[in-house]
Amino acid sequence: MALDLDIDRIRDCVGEGARDKVYPGAVWAVGDRSGNMAFGTQGVLDPDQPDEPMRHDTVFDVEGLTEILAVWSSIGSLVEAGELHLDAQLGDFWSEVRDHPLGRVSTRHLLTHTAGVPLGTDLLNRYGTDPQDMREGVLHEALRRPPGAAVEYSDRAALVLGYLAEELSGQSLDVLAATGVWQPLGMTRTRYGPLPGEATARCAPTELDDITGARLRGTAHGLPARLLGEVRGTSGVFSVLPDLAAFLRHLLQPGRDGSRPGFGTAWTKESLRPQTGELAPAGGLFWRPAPGTVPGTDDIWEHYASGAAGAWLSPKQGRWALLLTNTRYYTRDYGSLVPVRNTFRSLAFA
Repeated sequence: MALDLDIDRIRDCVGEGARDKVYPGAVWAVGDRSGNMAFGTQGVLDPDQPDEPMRHDTVFDVEGLTEILAVWSSIGSLVEAGELHLDAQLGDFWSEVRDHPLGRVSTRHLLTHTAGVPLGTDLLNRYGTDPQDMREGVLHEALRRPPGAAVEYSDRAALVLGYLAEELSGQSLDVLAATGVWQPLGMTRTRYGPLPGEATARCAPTELDDITGARLRGTAHGLPARLLGEVRGTSGVFSVLPDLAAFLRHLLQPGRDGSRPGFGTAWTKESLRPQTGELAPAGGLFWRPAPGTVPGTDDIWEHYASGAAGAWLSPKQGRWALLLTNTRYYTRDYGSLVPVRNTFRSLAFA
């Protein structure tokens, strides 16, 4: 059965963003658990090359979706394998944080952004450029407030969980995600940067490098990833629409295509339910209810990168949606992207 969508209104919504220079171009898709999918492209890859349009297989720096594609999925694999318990304090099994403030934090605290860790990464100003100094600083710094006291988004949650996944698995995060999640799902073009030359040529360019003045293309613009070798939990992953569609379909219908990644129904179900109690805003495990929706009624969950990619899921509707842009080509102020993103989501789940 085909998807019941107002395709013309979706095209107008995404196209208007390109015309208004919210982003040079965008790729979108809406699909269901049965494998039906509608998709489209708007705008151009690079305004300096106006004859080269966006394509459905354009490679994007997905920024904060790295948290879902690499960290959330890898942590879920460890949980489902019985190697990690969500409510155990980190200091009880991780010697590196024992006797430090982070030792009182649980994995669930980090996944719900209630850990009380400092806001933002700000790695360069705090710790310099040595990766080991950064790691020790992130893992040993004082908490902002007691665990469980408030919901406050911080990039550090994904950074810490990436370190944790590597500690427990004995593998680097890129290898862990690739072998445990991406390869089993057939996500052959998803990887951490920097990209090789062929993939870079098909990559949507983003901002100007502060050092070289060249436009970044195939190199992550997320500063933590660039400073820490591009393999970290906060950012650094590049992907394409077909790969991301396979990932989101798996969340709604695990194993439908015969794939067997490390996590399945139990992890997704646990993540897509309110986990923050009476604290506001409500959230699941790295997923949060879409603005203006009610978790138990509308059941539309989202995770997005500020200026690049947005992903939405609704188990109740059996539907997923994806919007990929290179907004950062124009600006680091993503306010103009918010109404486009919200309108697209409303149309995708109407």
